[in-house]
Amino acid sequence: MVRHFISGGVLAAAAVGMLQSPALAGGLERGGYNIDLLFDTSRFTAEATSTFVMPDRKLKNVTDQPLGGGGDLTGLPTSANGSENYWSPRIGVKAGIGDAADCMFDYSEPWGAHKNPGQNWAGANEDIETKVESHNYALTCSYRFDVGPGQLRLIGGGFYQEVYGFQERLVQAVPPGAPITGIGRLDLEGDGWGWRAGVAYEIPEYAFRASLVYNSEVKLNDITGTLDLRQVLPALGGPVDVYGSQAMPDVLELKVQSGIAPDWLAFGSVKWTDWSQLQKVPFFCDAPGVPLCALPGGATTLDLGYRDGWTVMGGIGHKFNEQWSGAVSLTWDRGTSQGFGSQTDTWALGVLGSYSPTKNLEFRLAGVLGLMTGGSSRTVTLDGVTYGQRANYDFDDDLVAAISTSVKVRF
Repeated sequence: MVRHFISGGVLAAAAVGMLQSPALAGGLERGGYNIDLLFDTSRFTAEATSTFVMPDRKLKNVTDQPLGGGGDLTGLPTSANGSENYWSPRIGVKAGIGDAADCMFDYSEPWGAHKNPGQNWAGANEDIETKVESHNYALTCSYRFDVGPGQLRLIGGGFYQEVYGFQERLVQAVPPGAPITGIGRLDLEGDGWGWRAGVAYEIPEYAFRASLVYNSEVKLNDITGTLDLRQVLPALGGPVDVYGSQAMPDVLELKVQSGIAPDWLAFGSVKWTDWSQLQKVPFFCDAPGVPLCALPGGATTLDLGYRDGWTVMGGIGHKFNEQWSGAVSLTWDRGTSQGFGSQTDTWALGVLGSYSPTKNLEFRLAGVLGLMTGGSSRTVTLDGVTYGQRANYDFDDDLVAAISTSVKVRF
């Protein structure tokens, strides 16, 4: 009976794990990386998943800082919305090749961020709107062979990634009725390649699987874009071309699951993400006569100041009958902020239901409700570099909710 459970309940557990990542992981993570479809036992499988995430981070006690530029914003509202809702899609197709090999192609949006507090708040010199989006196209294959009572699976693959976005902030305060707004805008885009490698060991009779997968960093060595300061210095005449480089983080994840009784499964995972390599990211320009281009630290910077992310998840899955199974999980994610920013620790409870009207079709609906812990963002010095010079603020414990739907078709 435990072996039979792997066709339904194990997949339900994997779906909950897939939902946790976009719902609450730190840094710029949204969908993250997920190769669970590769383990599906059918010859051909297609899956589509869509997750809607609703973080409700509220900023309060906001004060602008005298060294932050943008002028004196005293008198503007001292509270703002610190997050925006977003969608996280994933599409994958897996095929079995012969008796021992499997390959999977998938599209996902692993990284992203969106904040839109607007101009009418005391922290407008730090942020008016910031948006980051990504596209990831991956091919992953595995080969398995008998070892002891189970099978050892070797995993490898590669992916191509595009990352792009913009930031607007108040560079210079202007009086009401002025012909300019004082707002500067930075637009950026970059792309690069990555690879993954891993191992897994499976004992189907016990619904047991342990996998360890490493995803490499993606080096965005040629980030290009524009810095538009026409609403600050109209004499510039147009946007200035800028350039820079940054790597998106490498990720190491351990997942374990095992049948613990007929129709019952326990599962868990531990994930490390190298967000600490995203600190103060400078962008340079070569435009003659533009004073900003002569600054040694770059014409502008994206200030992140992250530390490494850790995500730990555990849960229980149960198969009720041939059509219905479900799972619950509890997840802790260590915040990536270090006294600057609002990414603190998060706790989340996930619940999933899976319905299979036939052996070739499966529908899933999952939900997450989480608590983002409170804290503050202050002017801090990390490894000799200062952050938070534009605005300081506080935030209380806030809620995050997410809902995910998916459909899987097997041939």
